[in-house]
Amino acid sequence: MIKKPTRQELLTIPNILTYFRFLFIPVFVWQYVGEHYFMAGFALALSGLTDLFDGKIARKYNMITEIGILLDPVADKLTEGAVLLCLAIKYPMAWILIGVYLLKEGFMTIAGAVMLRKKKKLGGAMWFGKVCTAVFYLITLVLTFSPNIPKNTVILLMTICGVMMLFTFVQYAIVYFHMAKNPRTGSFDSLKSVKNKEV
Repeated sequence: MIKKPTRQELLTIPNILTYFRFLFIPVFVWQYVGEHYFMAGFALALSGLTDLFDGKIARKYNMITEIGILLDPVADKLTEGAVLLCLAIKYPMAWILIGVYLLKEGFMTIAGAVMLRKKKKLGGAMWFGKVCTAVFYLITLVLTFSPNIPKNTVILLMTICGVMMLFTFVQYAIVYFHMAKNPRTGSFDSLKSVKNKEV
């Protein structure tokens, strides 16, 4: 059970950056739907920067909080979902990405809940999850800032993004499979710790 956060925990710099990430979502949607692509891309770039720095600051200055651990992935999922839905307005192929995204996130949500009932959880994003997020931001920024790029380029970029999502889905499936077999409980921070069965 998550304890009620204190005012100091709520107002840490990493958490404030996460709050800004929530605020950037409607700004991006408003600008993209209004076909103000540069401003939409600018909002998405700022959102990506807050995502990059909130974790680094939290770890470096010991500002990791339970509310931050809870809100950060929620902000990520809402941002990525909003961006994909907006891109689908202009690029129908984005609906395929949305399907892959829902498959990946749906599996991780269910698997995470099952592991939590067994008192097991991931301590944070694995390296492939971080790479997938970076690829997502890079590709969606290109598609947002350059709305008139050739169709073949769009197909290539979305294919790369989709393949990365599928790769990440498979890797996390492997991680959760080993977590389920592992008799240990608690937090698992790497694939090595997931496979280590020493109690």
